[in-house]
Amino acid sequence: MASGDQSFPPQKQDKQPGKEHVMNPLPQYVSSDYKPSNKLQGKVALVTGGDSGIGRAVCYSFALEGATVAFTYVKSQEDKDAQDTLQILKKDKAEDAKDPMAIPADLGFDENCKKVVDQVVNAYGRIDILVNNAAEQYKTKSVEEIDEGSLERVFRTNIFSYFFMSRHCLRHMKEGSSIINTTSVNAYKGHPTLLDYTSTKGAIVAFTRALALQIVSKGIRVNGVAPGPIWTPLIPASFGEEEVTNFGKKVPMGRAGQPSEVAPCFVFLACNVCSSYITGQVLHPNGGTIVNG
Repeated sequence: MASGDQSFPPQKQDKQPGKEHVMNPLPQYVSSDYKPSNKLQGKVALVTGGDSGIGRAVCYSFALEGATVAFTYVKSQEDKDAQDTLQILKKDKAEDAKDPMAIPADLGFDENCKKVVDQVVNAYGRIDILVNNAAEQYKTKSVEEIDEGSLERVFRTNIFSYFFMSRHCLRHMKEGSSIINTTSVNAYKGHPTLLDYTSTKGAIVAFTRALALQIVSKGIRVNGVAPGPIWTPLIPASFGEEEVTNFGKKVPMGRAGQPSEVAPCFVFLACNVCSSYITGQVLHPNGGTIVNG
């Protein structure tokens, strides 16, 4: 997709999690130019927050590459998007892959994460790839607006779940497995109105680096992806109509990215043939923003 000016129609969703099926235009979860090559054939992947946005694109790309895919979503709030994703995966899954699975769960609590992992292992026998991707964000003008309850909620979803999911998945992972964490460009450049969200994304970068060092001797790699402005349900569910209309215009490419432009980073990091010598690192599909560290 070329660089250049771009505007989205004004739109606003009243609450999170946002819903992909009501967005205009719909996010692109696949590119017609993408050519799969069985990079993940025979693998079992678990993606949190896989019903929409980047998560859906990752699930679909993994399925195209031959993986059996399970994903989580928020029950009673993301049911439509989850069912849409499930049907998309069933339609294009590899012949030797097992049927995909959609699991409702609040991942902010350890016992729920364990139940998800147990369900996946009971169905597929193991987990080869974990993508920690679930997230929520809320716009605030001042640190004084962020109370204890809202801070805890954001941290539970955005970083507690990464700890919980990783520790339970690791019991079922073997040499050659991979953990991939979704962080954000905001961890590197900051964001004045997403203070708590940005803080969790910085924690994810540190978590990725530390966990990579902790388990490198087991032959399990841990990496991250730090997207820039990507057109996902988080955007209309977080920002006002004017901000949505101008979303992504400030990056050097002059436009927001699509989930389909981020998903190949996850495929690369999940595939041992492509990234066997990479751990503790973060990829930056962000439209040209220069980051350090």
